Amino acid sequence: MESTTATVKPQFSQAAQAEIARLFTHYPAERRKSALLPLLHIAQAEFGGWVSPEVQDLVAETIGILPIEVYEVSSFYTMFNLKPVGKHVLEICRTGPCMLRGSDELTANLERITGAKVGGTSPDGLFTLKEVECLAACGTAPIVQVREKYYEQLDTQEAVDAMLNELRNLVHRPLLPWEETGLQHTQQ
Repeated sequence: MESTTATVKPQFSQAAQAEIARLFTHYPAERRKSALLPLLHIAQAEFGGWVSPEVQDLVAETIGILPIEVYEVSSFYTMFNLKPVGKHVLEICRTGPCMLRGSDELTANLERITGAKVGGTSPDGLFTLKEVECLAACGTAPIVQVREKYYEQLDTQEAVDAMLNELRNLVHRPLLPWEETGLQHTQQ
């Protein structure tokens, strides 16, 4: 029996469309592909923190390039999530200086507290743990990045608890850059 469920094609919000139009003014018409990285960031923010194949197709269509060109870029950069993620993606630095300052212990602690394994999401959907390369904050290691914010010196239980409590208590998601002009986003 065939499925009668139609897949709804994703669409950018009006606010995101306005931001995309603004971005395109920064590039010559024949070089619109240069806007690929910023558009992937917009898409990821718009569609729940990850870029599904359908969303990547929308990005390709918006720019006027082949979908494979978007897939190549989104799968190369670790900053793009290719599967659903929790409300907060905790990017844990795993390079040498952070390891020397306790990032392995921090990772194990975060796995224990959140119930998520690295690469996975906590059962409550709040946290996704992701190991990343250098976050360039070696002097204040170990460090976790959540969106644009660094949580540094996470070498004590108190510091880890403070970070997690701050994230758990966020009532609203952070504003997206193009929303700061007062345009409202309709999708949560």
